[in-house]
This record gives sequence, C-alpha cells and structure tokens, in this order.
Amino acid sequence: MPTTRTTCLVAPDKFKGSLDATNVALALRAGLRAVRPGVQVDCRPMADGGDGTVALLSDVGFDLVPVEVDGPTGQTVQTSYAVRGEVAVVELADACGLSQLPDGVPAPLDASSYGLGQVIVAAVRSGCRHLVIGLGGSASTDGGAGLLQALGARVLDRDQQNIPRGGRRLAEVASVDLNPVHDLLRGVSVTVAADVDNPLLGSRGAAATYGPQKGADPAQVNLLEQALSRFATAVGQAAGAGLAAAPGAGAAGGVGFAALALGATIRRGIEVFLDLTDFATALTSARLVVTGEGRLDQQSLAGKTPVGVAAAAHAAGVPVVAVAGQSTLDAADLAAAGFAGAYPLTSIDPDLDRCQSNAAELLTDIGRRIALDHLTG
Repeated sequence: MPTTRTTCLVAPDKFKGSLDATNVALALRAGLRAVRPGVQVDCRPMADGGDGTVALLSDVGFDLVPVEVDGPTGQTVQTSYAVRGEVAVVELADACGLSQLPDGVPAPLDASSYGLGQVIVAAVRSGCRHLVIGLGGSASTDGGAGLLQALGARVLDRDQQNIPRGGRRLAEVASVDLNPVHDLLRGVSVTVAADVDNPLLGSRGAAATYGPQKGADPAQVNLLEQALSRFATAVGQAAGAGLAAAPGAGAAGGVGFAALALGATIRRGIEVFLDLTDFATALTSARLVVTGEGRLDQQSLAGKTPVGVAAAAHAAGVPVVAVAGQSTLDAADLAAAGFAGAYPLTSIDPDLDRCQSNAAELLTDIGRRIALDHLTG
C-alpha cells in the first residue's frame, strides 16, 4: 500500500549570521502548528558539507567522536567527526576553518589544512572505511598540502627536506611523495562534499577567487597563485597531470585538488547530505517540503541546499516552498527550480537588519503563511 502523505517536512539550511538550521526549522514549525495544530512536522535541518554538518548528523543516527587537532595556524582545537558503522564524516570548517582562527585574525599565507588530515587519520585508525569530507569555510590556501602532510605525505624542497605548513611555503616545493598516504588509505573510499567547481589555478582558481575572502591582498594572491602552481606541478608528477584543472580542485583553498590526487570523488554537498540522512525515505510520507537559506539568488540555483532539496522533493512528487531572509529570484527562476512559492522575510519587514535580528519571530510568521497557503484540509 502507498504511504499516506501526512507530514510537513521542514528542511532548511542555516540563515548565516542569524540562526542555525535547527532554529530555523523550529521557528517554522511553531508557525505551521500555530495555524494547523494537528499537522505532523518533521524537522530535518540541512547542511552542505560546511560548518555545522557534523553536528547535525548526530540527530540521524551518527555518533560524534571528539578529537584534538591543530587549528589553521597550529593552535590546538577540539573538533569531532561523525561515525555510523564504517562511514565517517569529517568537517574541515570545525577543524581548521575560518571559525578556528585565533581571535578571528586571518592568516592567508600561513594557514594550513593540516588539522583536517589529523581528523581523517583518527577516523581511519578507528576502522572507518568510507570517508566523507565536507569542505567549506576554509582559512587556508595551501592546495591541501597540510592535509597530505598530516596523512603522511612527504612534501619536500630541493634539499629533500619537509617544507613547513602554509600556502606561502609551497613556493619551495620540489617533489611530493604520496606513497605513505596511499598505504594509510588502502581500502578506504573518499567522497568530497563541495559546492564549487573552480579549478586550482587561474582567474577562477583558489587564490584569485577565494584568497581575498581569507584576508589576502593582491600581492599575496599573486604569491599564492605562483606557489600553488609549483605545488600542482610536483603533485602532478606523483599523481598524474590534469588534476589542477578539474572542477572542484580549487575548493577550500585547493583541498579539493589534494583530495583528487588521492582518488576522491567530488559531489555536491547537499546531495551527499541528503544521502547520509536518508532524505528519500522521509519524503515518502511528506505532503509538503519547506526548505530555504538566508539568501536565495542566482548562486542558489547552482546547487545550494534549497535547490538540492527541491530537486529531491520534485523527484518524489512532493510540492516544495522556499523561505529566505531575502530573495532576488523572479517567478520564472523559482518555477524552474521546482518551487511552488517563496517566502522571504523581507516580504514582512523590508529592513534587512531587522530581518536578521528578528529572524526567529519572522520565520514563525512565515510558517503561519505557509500553513494557510499550502496545508488546507
């Protein structure tokens, strides 16, 4: 017998700078139930591999394993990976991302991805054989050299000495030995969750596109670009040419490139998260899906969380609406993405500052509107 569709599935991403995904979902649930007290609401906060991904998995059967690692500039930080069976999910942002910079001070030339590698080592040594690496919120532009070093790779200068961590030191690289990493990861599959398709080098590369966001000035961007180019040549000799130009190689300051050198598969972050949380099963009982993020715009259409959720809902024949702090998408854009409607907070209060500070209250009001519009009967 077909499953009765009785549930409203609330599956938003965070509203950055305002509310995390869990509190967005709870505010919407409050509004839905205020109008339709009997409605079943299944809150499924979403993530795309960036900050908050691992924490959310604890709600869907994953255990969190604490581990102490080096932060982006070498200081000790506490982080966790999520594990279920032989699957481990590792989040760059919480290990060595921007949020872990001491006092929030950028270190564009010296920050490293080393801590991410330390988490991976811990997961593999605990018996995990399927790794999912969430990229996002990176503080470094080191081509993933730190990640490789933590996994045992030898990143050497012309004197066969290991180079120190950080993007600037890649200008000294003469060769890379990946054999210790292959030994460590033998029998381990690696999937990278990333939402960008940038190559490692060039005008759309890691340094040019994302270096300024990490505090790099034009001269530093140029330095990092040249250093990454040298590193790419050395890695290419060890792992095969062409990886630097692959889509996603520029993700997280080039960590995507290092992962590709290890044989990883890169997938859209939201698609990975939907699989990990068995979202398809939740859809079988859903009559409506509510998703969203802080801002709906053209970048959202490239595969951000709301569009990924909408695609899954559409495939299951379930109508879906979007919420946002602000939306710049027109009706045609929304329809093409599969949304039956969009509900920006600015439709209630046009002041963006108030929308950010009063997001929970406004989202509850939006929940009421959605209930009146879509949960009749």
